[in-house]
Amino acid sequence: MLFTRRRAIQNLSLGGMSLAMASCLRSIQAHAAGNEKTLPKRFVFVVKSSGIDKFNLVPDGLENHFTNPDDGKKLGNRGRRPGPLVDLSLATQKLPEKLAALDSFKDRLTIIQSLSGVGFRGNHTKGFGTLSLHDSETVAVAPTLDCLLGQHLSNGPYPMYGMAMNGKLLGTDKPGDTYCYPNLSAYGPAKPVAYQASPRKAFLELFGSAVATPAELEKKLALNGNLMDFLTEDARRVEKQLAGDDKERFALYLESFDSLRKTEEKKAALLDRVQAHAPELTDRYDAITPSARIESHFEIASSALIAGLTNVITLRPDTLGVKYSELGLSDHVHAIGHLGENRASNGWTGHQARMEIEKLHLKEIAKMAKKFDSIPEGDGSMLDNTMIVYMSCSSGDHHCPGYDWPFVLLGGMGKKLKMGRYIEYPKYGDKGHRTVGNLYLSLMHAAGLETAQTFGQMDSNLKHLDLKGPLEELLS
Repeated sequence: MLFTRRRAIQNLSLGGMSLAMASCLRSIQAHAAGNEKTLPKRFVFVVKSSGIDKFNLVPDGLENHFTNPDDGKKLGNRGRRPGPLVDLSLATQKLPEKLAALDSFKDRLTIIQSLSGVGFRGNHTKGFGTLSLHDSETVAVAPTLDCLLGQHLSNGPYPMYGMAMNGKLLGTDKPGDTYCYPNLSAYGPAKPVAYQASPRKAFLELFGSAVATPAELEKKLALNGNLMDFLTEDARRVEKQLAGDDKERFALYLESFDSLRKTEEKKAALLDRVQAHAPELTDRYDAITPSARIESHFEIASSALIAGLTNVITLRPDTLGVKYSELGLSDHVHAIGHLGENRASNGWTGHQARMEIEKLHLKEIAKMAKKFDSIPEGDGSMLDNTMIVYMSCSSGDHHCPGYDWPFVLLGGMGKKLKMGRYIEYPKYGDKGHRTVGNLYLSLMHAAGLETAQTFGQMDSNLKHLDLKGPLEELLS
C-alpha cells in the first residue's frame, strides 16, 4: 500500500504548476520517497539582545572555564580560564538549569562555546554585523547569513521573514505595532530587511488568505494584477523621458511592485496549505507583555514554516528597552545587564534575572521543536530538517567585545551536522581557537550552499591561526 502511494505521488507532474505549488509538491514527493537529500531545509534564528550568559551553559560536572574556581562567581568579558578543546556527547551529561526545557531533545541539541567575533565593532549590539560578520552596526554593508540561506532554500513567497519586539535599542516599554528595522538582516549593502513587530499584522500578512473569503482573495489578486498592468503601460511612456541614474531608480521602483504581486501569487498558490496550518487568531496577538509577544511570534513562525511560506525566519525576542514585567521585573534589559551580583527589582541577582529571561525564550524554542518533531518528514520529522539557532547580537555579555560567543543549536540538517554535543573551543588567541565565521560556514555547508573558505571580516589579531572552512567538530 505504501509503495503504491509513493509511486502515485512520484508520478505527479510538475508541468504547468506555479513555482510555489511545484515547491510544495517536491516536498511531498521527497517525503513519500524517503529521500533525505531532497527534503526541504529550514532555519530559525532567535537573536536575543544583551548577550547570552555563557557561564551557565556548561553541563553539570564539567570544569567551567567561565567561573572562578575558588568562589564559583562569573568571570568578566575576557576572564575565561584557558583550557583545551572540549568535544563530548550530551547523552551522559546533565544539562544546566537554563537548558532544562530542552532535555527531551538532548540528542538533537548542540552547545557551542568560545567562538569569537572581534573583527568588527559593537557596543550593545553588533547590529547587521551579528549575521554578516562585517563592521556594520547600523548600516548594512554585506548580505547576512539568514538572507543568504533564505534565498538559497526558500521557494515560497518570502525568502526570509523577520519578527521583532520593536525597532528601538532603548525605547518605550510598549512594543511597536508596525514594521521596524532592528538592524539585523540585509540582502546586501543598503538593503536592510524590515521586521514585523505586531503579531496581528504578521498573521494577516502571512495568513490573510486563510481568513479571506474566495471573493476577497480573487479581488485582491485582480487588483494587484490590474495595478501592475497599468504601471507597465505607464512605465513605457515615463521610461522614454528618463536617462542614467533616474532610469535605474525608476526600474527599481517598478520592480518593487512586481515583487509584491509575485508574493501574493505565491501565497495564493499555497492557499490550501496556508489554511490548513494557519494559527488561530486570538486576543493574545494584541497583548503587549513581552512573554505574550514572544509566544505569538514563535507560534506564527512555526506555522509559516510548516505552511511553506518561507524556509528561514529570524526572531528578535527583545531589545534593551524591554521590561519583563510578568517576571516581576521593573528593570529593563539594559539595566539588568549591568547588575551582575546586585539585586533586581524582584530580588533576583542580575545573573539570575538574565537566566530567567533566557529560560522564557528557551521554553518557546522547546515548544517549537516539539511541534516540528510531531510532523513526519522522510524517515524522521520536520525537526530533523530544521535548525533552530539561539544566539545573541552581543556575544556572551551585556557589552559585546565578542571574545566568547555562545550558540545553542537545536534540530538537524539532514544528518549533516553532529548533534547532541557540547563543544567548547580554546580561548581567544590560543591554538585551536575558532570564530563565528567558521560556524556560519558550517551552517551554510549543511544547507548545501556553496561557500568561500571564510565568511565575513577576518580578525587581524588571529593571523597566526588557521580560520578557514567550517567547524570539523560539527560536521558529520
